[in-house]
Amino acid sequence: MKRLSLFVMLLALIFTAVQCGGSAPAPAAPAQEEAKEEAAAPAQEEAAPAEEAAAEPEVASEEPAAEEAMTGEETVVTIGYTASKTGSQEVPSRGQTHGLELWLDQINQNGITLADGTVVKFQAVTYDDESAKERVQSLYTTLVEQDGANFLISPYSSGLTDAAAVIAETYGTTMITTGAASDDTYKKGLTLVYQLYTPASRYLTGAIDLLASLNPDAKKIAFVYENAKFSTDVVSAAQEYAESKGYEVVLSEGYDSEATDFAPFINKIAAAEPDAVMGGGHFNDGSTFARQLHEKETSVEFLALLVAPPELDFAELGDAALGVVGPSQWEPQANYTQEAADAAGVEWYGPTVADFVSAYQDKYGEEPGYHAAGGFASGLVLQQAIEAAGSVDPDAVRAALDGTNIMTFYGNVQFNTTPEAHGLQEAHEMVYVQWQKDADGNLVKQVVWPVEGQSAEPIYPLAQIP
Repeated sequence: MKRLSLFVMLLALIFTAVQCGGSAPAPAAPAQEEAKEEAAAPAQEEAAPAEEAAAEPEVASEEPAAEEAMTGEETVVTIGYTASKTGSQEVPSRGQTHGLELWLDQINQNGITLADGTVVKFQAVTYDDESAKERVQSLYTTLVEQDGANFLISPYSSGLTDAAAVIAETYGTTMITTGAASDDTYKKGLTLVYQLYTPASRYLTGAIDLLASLNPDAKKIAFVYENAKFSTDVVSAAQEYAESKGYEVVLSEGYDSEATDFAPFINKIAAAEPDAVMGGGHFNDGSTFARQLHEKETSVEFLALLVAPPELDFAELGDAALGVVGPSQWEPQANYTQEAADAAGVEWYGPTVADFVSAYQDKYGEEPGYHAAGGFASGLVLQQAIEAAGSVDPDAVRAALDGTNIMTFYGNVQFNTTPEAHGLQEAHEMVYVQWQKDADGNLVKQVVWPVEGQSAEPIYPLAQIP
């Protein structure tokens, strides 16, 4: 009986062990443990540079970062860029970033469907460059080396973009530049950088043509401008153009980017008695210059400044803004349509002007300026190139960019493809705005040049404004 009981107990123990999977797991092989350690090591090593970086990246999408990460039939492409969230370029950079973020929101709703059924979506990684050129090259290197950016968008301003372009070329990464008008960047033998803005050499030439249309007897122009790459390039080309048209340059003076007291320059303007004053640089200095000219009641019949007048914040100057002209890459009144594209014999692509303006206002609660339009257009042009290439392969996308000739809500886009100036914008043209008062006495922007794009007749001369 005892033997039978012991036998039954033994069977019960064996059955319990089988049911519970009681066998202990085999120890991991040494090779497996080494593989785990090796896989973990890169992540630990990559963490160190990130801790040393001056700023943590901001990811503008919850999509996973990947060079061409496949999730089923979905490919996630990483776009890298810096923004000036602080420093002298903060205001225009904010608009440019908002425009790009709006494009990201819209494109990621459905993505781009390629011929093979792959759906391309985007994530953006961005850093604050603090408007500092010395940070830009380091951060763009980080974007490529650590963040795996497939494509780059430029920072705002010609100086910062010129620094970023070197990194793009060094690492073989295509960059769409917006907010950067200097011609020189595209005359260095670069092959991967594509400009959306009208080049600096054509920035103020239209203002000179406008002056000639308003007063054929005007002969003297004074140039007062910021000592920065963008503004010096613009003014150098404008002076050459003015002199070719028979104008006399009676003053040509540069000021430091941090200048806040323009009295010495205003005194020289008064002494030179020009028919027109042109120049400026960026938002802060241009706004201060216009305000001090008004406060000192300087007699100026025509005033055209870079960057500042097209910004909505310029209206905060009140009467000091009245009558000031500024070149703009784009305005909501711009007449870019499917019909205009058909008439020009080019492909129309993307949303209408009205659709872009409406979407921007819904997202940000304000009307977009040209910096915002340029930011959106940078994504839109990349989108069109990927669709034309039928791929996110960098070489295929670059070939598509070389062949781009389209009209969008932002205007015409076509790139120079010669070795001497590869990527320089060929087709996009400026419009010129002027601050005027509407029937209720509110300051509003009007397009005053070219004639075919006018939304109002220009105010001239400024000395007669009450």
